Amino acid sequence: MAIEVGYGEASYRRFAPSKFVKSYVKKVCDEIGLAGAAFGVSFVSSEDIRALNLKYRGIDAPTDILSFAAMDDAGEGEDFILPGRMQRNLGDTYICIDELKDNAARFSVSEDEELRRLLIHGVLHLSGRDHKTNEPGEPMLALQEEILKKLGN
Repeated sequence: MAIEVGYGEASYRRFAPSKFVKSYVKKVCDEIGLAGAAFGVSFVSSEDIRALNLKYRGIDAPTDILSFAAMDDAGEGEDFILPGRMQRNLGDTYICIDELKDNAARFSVSEDEELRRLLIHGVLHLSGRDHKTNEPGEPMLALQEEILKKLGN
């Protein structure tokens, strides 16, 4: 499993250390049977995620997380295999630290719990899962909370 972790600002490294992110994401992947995957997790500013949200979703506002799944050139939904690695490149996830902190305050949870929740959320999106609303009854969101509970805070 190859997980690339990037930081839009140096201070984000202290908030979400690469070693922790890789370790936790690996646990999530193991939990959903997603071995041999490769993808990126980047921590970005409100301005950066707002620009991505506008460019790719037409929404001129920051958001907590965006995930961009990789597809093969045929567009048939097959996994893209990284040359020489035989790993499936699932894509990239971008997490906004400021929005994460706002979420934690709004939902009265720790920032650490919200970080874990968003990491799970990104992996689930990259694995092909989706949700139409943010209602807790959505199957993907229910699975997200189940994984969070199982892996602990």
